[in-house]
Amino acid sequence: MGVTGPIRVVVAKPGLDGHDRGAKVIARALRDAGMEVIYTGLHQTPEQIVDTAIQEDADAIGLSILSGAHNTLFAKVIDLLKEREAEDIKVFGGGIIPEADIAPLKEKGVAEIFTPGATTASIVTWVNENVRESAEA
Repeated sequence: MGVTGPIRVVVAKPGLDGHDRGAKVIARALRDAGMEVIYTGLHQTPEQIVDTAIQEDADAIGLSILSGAHNTLFAKVIDLLKEREAEDIKVFGGGIIPEADIAPLKEKGVAEIFTPGATTASIVTWVNENVRESAEA
C-alpha cells in the first residue's frame, strides 16, 4: 500500500542538551519542503520521543544530539522502537558525533548521521529519498 500525504517527521532533542537552534533549523527546512514536522522540544527522554512518534504516526525520527550521549540515546530510541513493534519508523540524526561513532550507530539501526556542515538541502533530499522510499516499500 502506498503512502499518502506528506512525510511526517518527529524532530527531537533527547537528553540534557540545552541548545536546539540546529534542531529548529532542520525542523523548519523539512516543513518548508512540504513535510509535517512535530518538534518535541528540549530534554526529551527516549520513551517520550518514541511515544510521540507512534502517536503522531510518524515516518521518521530526527534526533539532534550535542551532549556526547549519542551512542546511548540513539540506541535506546532504536531499542524502544523494536520493543513497540515500530521499526518501520526510520531514525536519523545529527550533531557533534565523532566519525568513529557513525558506523557503529548505523550498525545499531540509525539510518543516517549528519555532522556539522551538512546542508539543510542535503538533509531534505535524504529524507525525501529514503524515508518515502522505505515507507512505500
